[in-house]
Amino acid sequence: MASTETPPPADTTAPPPPATTPAALDAPGWERAVIEKLALATLQEQRAARRWRNFWRSVWLLLAGVVVWLLYRDVVPSPPTAAPHTAMIEVRGAISAESETNAANIVSALRSAFEDPGAKAVVLLIDSPGGSPVQAGIINDEIWRLKEKHGKPVYAVVEETCASAAYYIAVAADRIYVDKASLVGSIGVLMDGFGFTGLMDKLGVERRLLTAGENKGFLDPFSPQTERHRAHAQQMLDDIHQQFIEVVRKGRGDRLKEMPEMFSGLVWTGQRARELGLADDLGNLDYVAREVVQAEEIIDYTQRESIAQRLARRFGTGAVEGAWRIARSAWPTLR
Repeated sequence: MASTETPPPADTTAPPPPATTPAALDAPGWERAVIEKLALATLQEQRAARRWRNFWRSVWLLLAGVVVWLLYRDVVPSPPTAAPHTAMIEVRGAISAESETNAANIVSALRSAFEDPGAKAVVLLIDSPGGSPVQAGIINDEIWRLKEKHGKPVYAVVEETCASAAYYIAVAADRIYVDKASLVGSIGVLMDGFGFTGLMDKLGVERRLLTAGENKGFLDPFSPQTERHRAHAQQMLDDIHQQFIEVVRKGRGDRLKEMPEMFSGLVWTGQRARELGLADDLGNLDYVAREVVQAEEIIDYTQRESIAQRLARRFGTGAVEGAWRIARSAWPTLR
């Protein structure tokens, strides 16, 4: 039998179900809000990128300014000063045309110091194991010339080492001051190199050297050394050694107490050098400026390479310099 009961009325107070139709997503202003947010984010990102670009540009401009200042500072010499002072010039490291300690730099510094009316004396601050006899000879000759022209005294102050070519320079000074433990002397000449002929024979390498002139291959490290070439090289060394000895005798004069081993290439302590007449007294730079020159203010006249020159020598011409040094490896040196 069918039921005649009627169903309960629907609850009209309950919330309607959530809208799930596509039309519900098309609320007014939705696209505009999203576009505004995207535009704002893009603008903020562009501003941040611009700030970083400006920051790095400022950094590079600052670095460029520092480099220009360093170059200008290294190249432009200090102006002369009328105030009494001691002019100091450093002679450090190996003395050669390729190094910063070369005749051109030191002679330029010497001329500036001698021509400065405020410089009462010139002091060579030396710490060098030696080097080229040619560079040392140019500097020695120029010191004698400038002393005669300007009448100013020159003093050499030795720190750690003053050997060979460095001592060749020092003997042009009126007096030489050392520390008791300084190393002084080494009045001699050497020529060193290598011979690869035996190694080449073992490796089966054939040397093909073409020359015009029977002695053009003199000192070639890949060719056997003949007795004639060895004797010629020894004669060159003896000539340069004798030049060195005469320079020492001229500079030290009667103060030199010659003995058989003095010119043998041996090096002496500062204390022993005083006893032999190779040096005059103990003293450092401050002592000489204060007590000897009597001008405590010390002004550095040393000519140094600019940053650009150092970079060019180290990177730009490294390969060329390497080949040049190999070619000159057997050249006589005072060390």
